[in-house]
Amino acid sequence: MKNNRTLRTLGISLVTLLASQFSQAADAEFNLKLHHLLPPMSEVHTDILQPWADNIMKESGGRIHIDLYPAMQLGGKPAQLFDQARTGVADITWTVAGYTPGRFPKADVFELPFMAASAEATSQAIQTYADKEMKGDFDEVKLLAIHTNGTGVFHSRDHAIRSLDDLKGLKVRAPNKSIAEALDLMGASPTFIPAPQLPSALSKGVIDVAALSYDVVKPLKVHELVKSHTRFGGDRGLYAQVFLFTMNKQTYEKLPDDLKAVIDRNSGLPLAAWMGRELDKMEQTGMDIVKTTSNETIVLGNDETQRCQELVKPVVANWISDMNAQNLDGQHLYQEANELINQFSGSKTAAVE
Repeated sequence: MKNNRTLRTLGISLVTLLASQFSQAADAEFNLKLHHLLPPMSEVHTDILQPWADNIMKESGGRIHIDLYPAMQLGGKPAQLFDQARTGVADITWTVAGYTPGRFPKADVFELPFMAASAEATSQAIQTYADKEMKGDFDEVKLLAIHTNGTGVFHSRDHAIRSLDDLKGLKVRAPNKSIAEALDLMGASPTFIPAPQLPSALSKGVIDVAALSYDVVKPLKVHELVKSHTRFGGDRGLYAQVFLFTMNKQTYEKLPDDLKAVIDRNSGLPLAAWMGRELDKMEQTGMDIVKTTSNETIVLGNDETQRCQELVKPVVANWISDMNAQNLDGQHLYQEANELINQFSGSKTAAVE
């Protein structure tokens, strides 16, 4: 009997919640759809995208209502999310820039090996950089923010990575083209796998090692699928991933000026900085979860880190050459990105030269 009453109470609560959400949407002047690739229990969904949407709705006085659609619920593949915002399939999308290789070549400088610092510093750097150097890349959308996550580390199923030699011959998940080149120089066999597919790839042995940031360890339960975690020493990590948070341009332009101002206040550099701070917190959460396991955590020393930095210098040189071939000043873009990271991190660290 008690269980029945509990179920009825839960049912009434759910109906009340749904009715409230329906009422809010019905009262709104503009109902928007926010689409992304991560599961609803991911911290990006619960701690970044939902709070951002809630703030927009609050500041608009309920005139804007935003429904979130995680885990590709509106259909398509993660690589199509940017175009879904561009074409209006969704009003707002959050996605990984690297899922469409070659589309945002100027942003790729922030994904080069040993470029990224903290997510907060690097996110501010790339937003500032994009506002100056990448305006043409976002002519067809309203860029809300461009940002990065925490730096990537190696999560290994069976083979602890205590030196670069331990990577030789292993199948390693590569998050982007630059890190795939770097892994190849390290003697590993790089494989492109989107983050949501990593649990299956690790459990089935499709890969031996996942190059992945700590912020998604918890939602993907990576700590349950591996035995060790290895990161490089120093102020700059192995890599960071670039993310795009964009809005359909026509949706934005249909808003009256006062509601455009609400969007604008929650965009750009302040938003990128906040997203970075939240992702730094998530990185720490992932590291804390690993500490509760019997997994081994390894930090490579200065000698091994410097050895790797020397080894991957051709990746940086290749990127600069590619930019030059596109009539872009690759060296200038590289130096500007590095200086901006130093500016926002308060560091004088040089990236791989």
